[in-house]
Amino acid sequence: MSTLWTSREMVAAMGGRPIGNLPSGITGISIDSRSVSPGEAFFAIKGDRVDGHDYATFAIANGASLLVVNESKLPALGRLTAPMIVVDDVFAALQKLGLAARERTSATVIAVTGSVGKTTTKEMLRLTLEPSGKVHAAVASLNNHWGVPLTLARMPADTRYGVFELGMNHLGEIGPLSRMVRPDVAIITTIAPAHLGNFSSVEEIAEAKAEIFEGLATGGDVILNRDNPHYEQLEAAAYAAGIENVHSFGQHAKADFRLAEFDGAAEQSTLWASFGAETYEVTIGAPGRHLAENAMAVLAAVALVGADIDAAIEALGHLSAVKGRGARHRLMLNGGGFTLIDESYNANPASMRAAIAVLAAAQPDAGGRRIAVLGDMLEMGAFAPTVHAELSGPLLSAGIEHVWLAGPEMAALREALPETVNVVHFERTDDLVAFVVSQIQTGDVVMVKSSLGIGFGKIVAALLDKYPSFPDTERQF
Repeated sequence: MSTLWTSREMVAAMGGRPIGNLPSGITGISIDSRSVSPGEAFFAIKGDRVDGHDYATFAIANGASLLVVNESKLPALGRLTAPMIVVDDVFAALQKLGLAARERTSATVIAVTGSVGKTTTKEMLRLTLEPSGKVHAAVASLNNHWGVPLTLARMPADTRYGVFELGMNHLGEIGPLSRMVRPDVAIITTIAPAHLGNFSSVEEIAEAKAEIFEGLATGGDVILNRDNPHYEQLEAAAYAAGIENVHSFGQHAKADFRLAEFDGAAEQSTLWASFGAETYEVTIGAPGRHLAENAMAVLAAVALVGADIDAAIEALGHLSAVKGRGARHRLMLNGGGFTLIDESYNANPASMRAAIAVLAAAQPDAGGRRIAVLGDMLEMGAFAPTVHAELSGPLLSAGIEHVWLAGPEMAALREALPETVNVVHFERTDDLVAFVVSQIQTGDVVMVKSSLGIGFGKIVAALLDKYPSFPDTERQF
């Protein structure tokens, strides 16, 4: 593998003190001793629950060629003789290395935030930009105060396009991340009541997302959702920040990148995108209008950075939803099968509605049912009863007749649904796991959706463990 950083570069960037015979360079960076690969540097970060210094020996055993450790922890490391760079604070050193990575590259950097769709949009950007040059993007959802500098520090010097996801659950979090990333293009996918319990209003959420403008490079571009009720608030914030290049996407007649038409199907989507003097037919290899909306933001970014639009459109046809965010599994049961839609990673009112719409478009086999398996949406605060009860509207409009629930907040939805809907509700996720596994029938389509902390990944895991996939036919959409 190629060298990501030389040891000399790391020492200089972090202001560290070398100990031992340092390798000439490292091939990667890890903060997890369990997954560190040979040739990588292990940064012994102290987190909320564990201290990486306690696992330094394990990291070396797994192949780490270099340790980055706190000066104050040296006595506790005892007789460990591994090569080290000693710093005052490992997390601060990681941030410094991230800043050095941003400084050394000539990459065009795109940053994405929004209440819904950040990770999907990031993955779409990765997919659509790859035909035009080397792309570096975060794995999983590394979008917080440690995930962003880690992703930056991992960015190779010869990157052509850097794609970063910026997340938050309080005011004042996105601004520092944006100033670190210094994006050339900033995307806000949408504003919705996510983490609402930490804010006084959705308008305040929009204010927090607008912090992405703080780090925008001089002459950079902003891409906003023209269909969102908070578009004008965000546009005004961008102009107030001195940004001149504000672009919009969506179905709105005045959108610069307009979703002219949408045709949804059970397993893919087709949209017609109008911008410039052209209208493009775009097939997305996964279902859902929300993906079409995200795709418009992506196509806007591709166009603005001068990448190959035709190649990007072709790439969207190969899009696959990821684990916890719409991945589909076709599983065997009693000589037939059923479909599992895994939306278990996270949930807020907007993403719940999008997932319900995907379930509504899915086609059960003969005699099968559409089943919504829903868990609490966390961080809703005083708004929790209302936003959970309001899910009854989308479920009824979609014609979903089987709703299986878990979590104390979902009691509000149970009470809001009429007797015509078959509703079961458990306080604990574990009780719902057993129910779902035992009650699935041939032909069903079951969609699992909740906030991550509710643990609905257990339901998905239990179904995948008990029911085998169809051989050679499993797809993830």
